[in-house]
Amino acid sequence: MRTVIVGGGVVGLLTALECARAGHRVTLVEQGRLPNPHAASHDRHRVLRALHPDDPGATRAGVAAHHAWRVWEAYLGVRCYHQVGALTGLAPHRVDSARALLAAAGGGGHALDPIALARRWPHLCFPAGAGAVYEERAGVLLADRILEAAVHRLRHHPRVQLLAHTAVVRLDVADRSVILADGRVLRGDRLLVAAGAWARTLLPPVAADRLVLHRQTVLYCAVPREQHHAWTGTPAVAALDAGSGAWLVPPVADAPLGLSAHEVARVVPSLAGRDAAVRWTRTLRERFAPLVPGFHPGWITGARDCYFVADAVTGGALLLDLADGEVFADAASAGGSFKFAPLTARMLAIRLSGGAPPPTGLRSLDRPLRIGTGRLPDPPGHLPEQRTW
Repeated sequence: MRTVIVGGGVVGLLTALECARAGHRVTLVEQGRLPNPHAASHDRHRVLRALHPDDPGATRAGVAAHHAWRVWEAYLGVRCYHQVGALTGLAPHRVDSARALLAAAGGGGHALDPIALARRWPHLCFPAGAGAVYEERAGVLLADRILEAAVHRLRHHPRVQLLAHTAVVRLDVADRSVILADGRVLRGDRLLVAAGAWARTLLPPVAADRLVLHRQTVLYCAVPREQHHAWTGTPAVAALDAGSGAWLVPPVADAPLGLSAHEVARVVPSLAGRDAAVRWTRTLRERFAPLVPGFHPGWITGARDCYFVADAVTGGALLLDLADGEVFADAASAGGSFKFAPLTARMLAIRLSGGAPPPTGLRSLDRPLRIGTGRLPDPPGHLPEQRTW
């Protein structure tokens, strides 16, 4: 089986490894270097948490992702998953049902009331009266280390060819081939497009028109030396502020404290660099000043804009079947693609091998949309609320 994969982000890299381990001869094409610092999945860290309130399937997938990343950490041979835990802030009346949902999915969590939250993490300011579910089997993935280790594995795999600095300009679904910028044609028995935001230029218009590009600003901070002890073991926190959707990724290993919020994720027409505008960094500074007591602009060591693509209809991920199980496109990543990447890669490798994968619990993966025989629904005139994790 010859498999061509377009895109060297986390999904492309892990799927290449899964396919190679299944016996495929894999060619992975990336327009930049490998790993590409401009890929949507390239960053210092990503959050891994299981609980998705009101979504049992995604919660089951989150529990499975926790176990899968432990396996991948051993296979890649690099410390990349720091289980510092994760907090999901909720209104008090929702805490018990959320904890029960997590338990039913095979995960474990503790319900915390406002007093317990303030006592355990006094360096954070939670919304008045808010409760939370605390997951111990959750934490922070060191994204850059994972990508580097995956590329290293692929470079030394006898059934893998890596083509870096190689742009794809067209996808020929009928011929199972991709056309490169220099005119070369790469053909395979199976094709996978996992090119993130760049995939929109390769996909049929009916699919590309359904994808929405988002740009989000993230602040990176160095915690003052006198506060290191307080921050040691601090969990990742979702929805620290319910109004703005403020969230934080704690400092682990040599990775900094990461701060952002849903309110600074905005829809943009195209990729336009990663420099963060003063307007958005100021918004985040003002947002976190009351949420992290003692926070000072002097903590900030850098700011960066990240991109992610979402399905306009669901607000989440989108997997397309372009040719009866022989050509797939991981078209929309939304915000949770990194943590679910092991599940995505395993599922894609099985499908590309002609098999039927067991359900993951993620609707977009378990029921890919087929195009070519029918038209996708038109996108609605408005977007649902987006999730960053």
